[in-house]
Amino acid sequence: MVNESQLTEMVKGAKAENKKRKFKQSLELIMIFKDIDVKKGFAINETVQLPKTSSPASVCVMASGDMGLKAKSAKADKVIDNDELNQLSANKRQSRKLINSYDFFLADTKLMPVVGKTLGQLLGPRGKMPTPVPFNASIESFLERFRSSIRVKVKNSLSTSCKIGDETMADSDLVANASAVINAVEKKLPSGDKNVKRILIKTTMGKVVKEPQQVK
Repeated sequence: MVNESQLTEMVKGAKAENKKRKFKQSLELIMIFKDIDVKKGFAINETVQLPKTSSPASVCVMASGDMGLKAKSAKADKVIDNDELNQLSANKRQSRKLINSYDFFLADTKLMPVVGKTLGQLLGPRGKMPTPVPFNASIESFLERFRSSIRVKVKNSLSTSCKIGDETMADSDLVANASAVINAVEKKLPSGDKNVKRILIKTTMGKVVKEPQQVK
C-alpha cells in the first residue's frame, strides 16, 4: 500500500511537472487494479467525502414543502418540487441537461417513487440515483456532506480516475484527499489493497507521476 510519504512525493512531482496554464488545473488520482475478473460484473460507485475541498460539488435537491424550503434556504444549487419532476418526464432533452448539470442528487423519501418513475431510466445508468433524505433529517447536513464529496466509479474496467483537488491546494491537503479515496476504494475491492497494482497522480495537462519505490 502506498504511504503518506510516497503520496507527498507524487503530489510534489505532479506539481513540478506542471507548466503554467491559463486555467486552474485539477490534480487527478489514478488507481490501476489487478487480479480482478471484470467479466463477473466488477463495479464500484462510491461517494467519498474529502477532508479538504477547494470547490464544492453541485447538489440538486428534489423536495417539496418544508424540506424544499430548507434546501433553498441552505442554498442548494437547484431545488425541484413534485410538479417540476412530472414536467421533466415529458421532456427527455431537458431531463438529460439537468442530470448532466449536477454532481449529486438528494431526494425527499416521499418523492423517491416519483423520481424513479420520471427520471430513473436516465439517472440509473449514470450512477446518479438520488440519496434519500428522511423527512426528519437535516437537509443542511446532507448538503454539507455532499458538497465536499466526489464520486468514484468503476465499471468493467481495471482502473479509475478522480479529481482530488487543484494545483492551488496545499500538498498536505491533496495527500489527505488521496488517502481518503484510496482507503474507500480498497474497502470495495475483493482483496483490498492486494488488488491495487499501481497508483498515479497527474495534473489536468501534466505528465503522470508514478508511485516512488520504498527504500528498504
